[in-house]
Amino acid sequence: MILKVTIDEKTFPLELDQNMISSAQDMFAKMDSDMDQGWQMSRTWVEAPNDMQRCQIAADKMLTAIQQEKTATVGLMAAYILNKIPNVQAVDIDTSGDMTLTELVLD
Repeated sequence: MILKVTIDEKTFPLELDQNMISSAQDMFAKMDSDMDQGWQMSRTWVEAPNDMQRCQIAADKMLTAIQQEKTATVGLMAAYILNKIPNVQAVDIDTSGDMTLTELVLD
């Protein structure tokens, strides 16, 4: 599976295999449990993030991981997004500081 990631008009593909997504289910459940408590999404507190918002949160974590060169976290966040919304083709990560502007492109 390939997820195209765009940051500041630069696009690169992240290739993930189904085994990685399957083996990370416990981590995804932990992430969902954390998000079930509500999440600060830029300036807005979201009481119960929906799947799209959860993917925006994961994309924001992915951006931080890319900036810090934490490749394992980058892959994990991409896997989370593909697991949560299987028909996602690409993610355009907002870098202005407003994660709610991050866009997911579905097929």
